[in-house]
Amino acid sequence: MKLLLLAGEESGVLYADRIRAEFLKARPGAEIRGYGDYGFKTADLGVMGVGQVLKKIFYFLRVKRAMERAIDEWRPDVVCTVDYPGMNLKLAAYAKARGIRAVHVVCPQVWAWKQGRIPKIETSLDKLCCFFPFEPALFKPGFAAFVGHPLVDDLNTEAQRHREEGVKTLAVLPGSRMGEIEKHMSILLEVVRELQKSPCLCASTLKVVIPAANERAYQAIGRHLKAFNLQSSIFNLVLQRGGAREALRQADAAVVASGTATLEAALAGCPTVLVYKVGWFFAFLARRFIKGVKHIGLANIIAEKAGAPCPMPELLQENFTAANVLAQLKPWLENSEANEKARSALAETMKFLTSDGDSMARITRFLI
Repeated sequence: MKLLLLAGEESGVLYADRIRAEFLKARPGAEIRGYGDYGFKTADLGVMGVGQVLKKIFYFLRVKRAMERAIDEWRPDVVCTVDYPGMNLKLAAYAKARGIRAVHVVCPQVWAWKQGRIPKIETSLDKLCCFFPFEPALFKPGFAAFVGHPLVDDLNTEAQRHREEGVKTLAVLPGSRMGEIEKHMSILLEVVRELQKSPCLCASTLKVVIPAANERAYQAIGRHLKAFNLQSSIFNLVLQRGGAREALRQADAAVVASGTATLEAALAGCPTVLVYKVGWFFAFLARRFIKGVKHIGLANIIAEKAGAPCPMPELLQENFTAANVLAQLKPWLENSEANEKARSALAETMKFLTSDGDSMARITRFLI
């Protein structure tokens, strides 16, 4: 059996790796290919904002043509696309039009904007696997299935949190894309510098952990640290390759760029300030067209859809300042009661993601 498994960004690749493992359990002799087998790297595929996409438009056209050719020549039995909807849904539709089953994992955020795309998505796919319980109802009966969120599976199997005695730990996750790091890091490092001055958080008791999503992100964050001259002024500042989930589990609080990492923070029960900043044009479009939700954080959207209080403060665009981040963080770092209250709110929200069984095993059943 042949499976074309396509994931274009870091988080999607992690899911795809697990789907690959489950698929091979069910079909031990299966042949599986992805973008990497055709010379395309995840770091090159993941870009942020309209401007960045336009700069690489000819590259993306080349990717699309190459993968269409692969579908025609290799003729997989099933195409499974994971997130990355701008490219992946086009390729899934191309495969389905040629009689190849097409399954997409991670529902496009049609509940936030472009609900008019729903009929097109239904035409493009044979099955849609959703991570959030409110999503299947948006589509025709039987088309979409809530499979549970894989991060919930991880939460149930990973070790429990162990605090370092006498140390307050802050996790800082600026995002994995270069544009996110460029827009976020200077503000985040100003937050760290100001925390040094807190009378309740002297430098000897404050540990700052910055997990870089990939090697390119590691190098970019390192350049910001060097320019900001924080490495010498904070002994307990750790820039590391990977380990975001563990950092969030061990942290007393976190500042996290909007995306899957904010959901990981919520599942880890880590009090988190969600931050994000984009260019003015993309911000204008987002404010104009996002009508289906009032928040951008996944934990907050889940709570909003369930009619529960939103557990994660959001600081976006002009509201994302060092002073505003500090106002949210300090109570969690200085007051254990405030910290526990924030953790309880996150735990209540995450209950809505619980489902029976393993999410990856459920997805695999739609592929074989």
